Amino acid sequence: MRLPAIVCVCFLLLAGCGNASGKKDHAIPLTIAALKGPSSMGMIRFIDSLEGVADAGLKVTIVNEPLQVRKMMLDGTADFALLPLTTAAIVYNKGLDYKLAAIPVWGTLYLFGQDSAITKWEDLSHKKVHMMARGMTPDVLFRYLLQKNGIDPEHDITLDYRFPTHIDLANAMASGQASLGVISEPLASQVMHRNDKVKMLFDLNQEWISIQGAPIPQTALMVKASVIRNNPAVVEEVLDAYERSVEWVNSHPDSAAVLIVKHLILDDPRIAYQAIPRSGIKLVRAAAIRSQITEYLRIFYEMDPQTTGGKIPDEGFYY
Repeated sequence: MRLPAIVCVCFLLLAGCGNASGKKDHAIPLTIAALKGPSSMGMIRFIDSLEGVADAGLKVTIVNEPLQVRKMMLDGTADFALLPLTTAAIVYNKGLDYKLAAIPVWGTLYLFGQDSAITKWEDLSHKKVHMMARGMTPDVLFRYLLQKNGIDPEHDITLDYRFPTHIDLANAMASGQASLGVISEPLASQVMHRNDKVKMLFDLNQEWISIQGAPIPQTALMVKASVIRNNPAVVEEVLDAYERSVEWVNSHPDSAAVLIVKHLILDDPRIAYQAIPRSGIKLVRAAAIRSQITEYLRIFYEMDPQTTGGKIPDEGFYY
């Protein structure tokens, strides 16, 4: 891949020809904050291409939770940031100077459980379903689908939030502590690998499509506005390289699985290989699907205004 060389040249130019002492300035690498999951899986060939490249001008930091990405945005250490679209709306509406560049992950949420008798939504009446956290994307999205299928999430079903993170919930599903739960890939594949009694009951992305007619734009790629102003060529190269990496991962899941393990996103290439097709990896420029993104955020805003930061982002949200 040609990104490292181009980025290196860009950074050499941006670093300046020198300073008053005649010495060259050292360019500070731009940081991409990614989540350990589909977002980093999709860019894995891109990540691997940066390894061992001196002065590439970019580094990728992979973290476990969206709150860690949000913290990096708050303190300004993330130049590119991958996090749930609803969280991206919140940080924008709170005044952080970032713009939405692309949607790289689409609909990775599933209802899993051991009860194979559950085949339709009404079968969930009076059941207990575990969610990772109230007010987060999986919770709001699932409650919306319940309502659309005639189930009152406050009275007809019990939503249990005792496992606060997606990792906690996946572990509970695998150990049998939670019999029904909404989890995402690649954790879903890990759970099935650890406990063969756990099966996928509903693909929530397909359920969403049946109602909305479009897939779930689940994950956002945000770019710091100052980077867009000062390094527009680098922004475009990152987007192009990410898109090429996504295409390669989907076309070569066996090779991609090896890199996913190499970079410690997952610890078993078999699980990575199984997870890739269900991980919704596809990069689409946000500017091309503004109305779809706005409609998605409108649904969350109407369910709970706080899930989008109290309002739907304006046109300044988009790159």
